[in-house]
Amino acid sequence: MWLSSRLLILFMMFAVMPIIAKTSNIVIDKYGWWDVLFAWDSVWYYKIATSGYNYGPDVVNNQYAVAFFPLYPLLSWILMQFGLSFPVAALIVNNLAFLGTLILFYVWVSEIGGENSARWATAALAWCPYSLYGTVIYTEGLFLLFSISALRAFDRKEYIWAGLWGALSTATRITGIALLAAFFLAAWKERRPLVAYITSFAVALGVIFYSLYCALRFGDALAFLHAQRGWRSSAGFTLDGWLLLLKQIVIGAKNTQLGYIQDYLHPIKFAIVIISGSLLYWFRNLIGNTGTRYGFFALWIALWMLNQDPLIQIVWIFGSLYLLWHYRSSLPLVAAIYGFFSYAIALNTGLTMSVDRYVYAIAPVFISCGFLFAKYPRWGYAVIAFCGFILTLYCVRFARDLWLA
Repeated sequence: MWLSSRLLILFMMFAVMPIIAKTSNIVIDKYGWWDVLFAWDSVWYYKIATSGYNYGPDVVNNQYAVAFFPLYPLLSWILMQFGLSFPVAALIVNNLAFLGTLILFYVWVSEIGGENSARWATAALAWCPYSLYGTVIYTEGLFLLFSISALRAFDRKEYIWAGLWGALSTATRITGIALLAAFFLAAWKERRPLVAYITSFAVALGVIFYSLYCALRFGDALAFLHAQRGWRSSAGFTLDGWLLLLKQIVIGAKNTQLGYIQDYLHPIKFAIVIISGSLLYWFRNLIGNTGTRYGFFALWIALWMLNQDPLIQIVWIFGSLYLLWHYRSSLPLVAAIYGFFSYAIALNTGLTMSVDRYVYAIAPVFISCGFLFAKYPRWGYAVIAFCGFILTLYCVRFARDLWLA
């Protein structure tokens, strides 16, 4: 799963993109051969690994490198001491970490729900369109590896390892702090010994050490939080943002931007798809299972062609949340709690942007996918195929700096 999905990404980035760039006069090697794998947050990790952290009034737009946690650029910097360039070092760290993630994830899900569920869960994690971030210069591979390691270790009552992996998670991304709440509540609910509670607080060591660094270097122990103002002006659940996405799906992006219905064709098409889906469900017994499946898949493709990114974002984020809730009793308690706390963090960033990428890093979502697809394999094949198609599109758009989850 790792090799096939990564080969597809590399093929799109290094074989297809040069052809597209040549025919469209697009520059894709501004920084070097690795430019197609280098965009958005990648620039910040490059600055940290090569120049260190900054925090102060001399930075444009109040955006500071201190907003990004240190473990990924630190590991990249360590490899750079052996003569590797930053791109090579950073790509090695993320890709090997993602490979380790898939192997460990398969083992863990096998222990929870059997090999069939493990195969589907691993395939879903590898072929999800957002798995692109397990190959480019981002932290997804590293964070998934450490968070899954921590959850599995705690589930197996290996508390020293759980604390270590948990601390490494919070040194990679602040969202790892959801592990603290998950460990503590699972320990209380399952009446675990004192060491389980100590382990939960050990998770915070990654944040604590980084906070001490910020205090000593910049005089602000919470600099990494204050620096978030450069990307968002407020926190909390952005209901208006999600309603805006729903409006784009129902009436179209153009009509939403104008504030009134100018293009009547979009809402009419949307209504036709919804009515057709309702009729298909109503007459499913008459049509038969095979016809119903093909019909729903065709309607989904039609709906995606009509809405694309807003549709995928809404369905992925809130559909995955429902799936997590549906299979909560089948998950290890610590995994279920972690999933819901991670969702609480992701949905309260004050933005709709990047929430879909944050959700991708919630491993229990993919355990739930494994359970679902093991029960309905035909749907599993269809979903994985569609995800592979979307992954190819995201590769092209990321390489052109046109898309960020």
